[in-house]
Amino acid sequence: MWRVKPLDAILATAEKKSLHRTLGAFQLTMLGIGAIIGTGIFVLTAEAAQKAGPGMIAAFIIAGFVCAVAALCYSEMSAMVPVSGSAYTYSYAVMGEMIAWMVGWALILEYAVAAGAVSVGWSGYVVGLIENAFAIDIPNALVLGPMDGGIVNLPAAGVALLVTWLLVIGTRESAAVNAVLVLVKVAALTLFCVLALPVMKMENFTPFAPLGFSGVAAAASIFFAYVGFDAVSTAAEETKNPQRNMPIGLIGSLAVCTLFYILVASGVIGTVGAQPVMDAAGVGLRPGSPELTAACQSLADTHVVCSKEALAWTLREIGWVQIGNLLGLAAGLALPSVILMMMFGQTRIFFVMSRDGLLPSGLSKIHPKFHTPHVITIITGVCVSAFAAFFPVGVLADISNSGTLFAFAMVAIAVMVLRKTDPRRKRPFRTPMVWIVAPVAILGCGFLFFSLGRDTKMMFLIWAAIGLVVYFAYGFRNSHLGRGIIDVPELAADAPPDSVPPMPGAQ
Repeated sequence: MWRVKPLDAILATAEKKSLHRTLGAFQLTMLGIGAIIGTGIFVLTAEAAQKAGPGMIAAFIIAGFVCAVAALCYSEMSAMVPVSGSAYTYSYAVMGEMIAWMVGWALILEYAVAAGAVSVGWSGYVVGLIENAFAIDIPNALVLGPMDGGIVNLPAAGVALLVTWLLVIGTRESAAVNAVLVLVKVAALTLFCVLALPVMKMENFTPFAPLGFSGVAAAASIFFAYVGFDAVSTAAEETKNPQRNMPIGLIGSLAVCTLFYILVASGVIGTVGAQPVMDAAGVGLRPGSPELTAACQSLADTHVVCSKEALAWTLREIGWVQIGNLLGLAAGLALPSVILMMMFGQTRIFFVMSRDGLLPSGLSKIHPKFHTPHVITIITGVCVSAFAAFFPVGVLADISNSGTLFAFAMVAIAVMVLRKTDPRRKRPFRTPMVWIVAPVAILGCGFLFFSLGRDTKMMFLIWAAIGLVVYFAYGFRNSHLGRGIIDVPELAADAPPDSVPPMPGAQ
């Protein structure tokens, strides 16, 4: 369980069965922005207002700070180990196979579940655009999942399958389409800031924290707005000059997105207000609950917290009705770029886990024409489509956060361990003040994780238990490392006699 795959073996494996290197620094930054700016700011702004009021600005800053220190750790590891796998690969090289498996298993929650959440967010904007711009009433049964009072969210399921097809046809094509969609998305947010910021009213910022410390703790949910920057690291094996380009892509995309979040949140609060809807006892109602839905109906949906398309709704409220509809159109066009990056990251995690023997080798098959891992891409797409069809955005977002925070903490630990165990290894990028930055990242991730709801934490533990069962039933017995299949001959020759005996024919 604690066997460690040497970094040289990881790099050698990637060279023998690798993906094509086609991505540069600009494409990586665009991929990062495409992964980060999405449902978190376009849709979950309403939930952030209900959980924190105007204090959601502080929550955005707290979550962004935790991501920033984690990004510095990611930059060192991804530049030093430029292969697919992200936190899974780093953990395998430092903390052992079982921890690596659990990290990879947790990343399923981050990427696949997050892709489902973004698909639901996309559906909300598209349905809102159709209803407002064309006065067409769409039955809730076809655009909402069972927990939201519908039957199935067909638009969300459909867009997930469309993105799956795009990913199958190739990384280069996916990145090119993504770059265009990112520009559309950035232009829409810029236009929102231009129209909203000049008409802000400072009285809308008070009271700043109507729910007290619990509003600041809402950073645990708002953290979803930043989920995705680490997806850049999963593209390391497909990156040209990764030692230079990976840190640029990671830190650059995070910096751009944090600035946008603060400006957009300020625009929403300052123009239409962001005070949460309270019950008779003065307690904030839970987002996504039947109680909040009923309260919004009695208020005639006059609060931003009641909207499923918060930014478009805000522009309509301040007099820019057609511009609001255009922003809804832009979100409908651009949010698929986030789904694309989430699914891109998930398929690359599965690809490298299969390549290590922890999952069936058939999952890592490369398409002869498109040169992409098409089998696992299709499987992932079907699962994401199912998540989007039947679950609400808030539930999916919180579940995704739990897996993300666990993976981030493991990367910070890996950086510190490797500084001690392999101090002479070349580090093209070194985390500054690592003995301060990495512990802060771990503590920050821990604080946000334990701030999540009880049900979310319980689901994470259940998912982790299922992962352990799968590992011991298949991965432990079929691991290439456990069977002595190491891609660096001299490492295999130097293996200690107490190691797991190699199978016949092992290299």
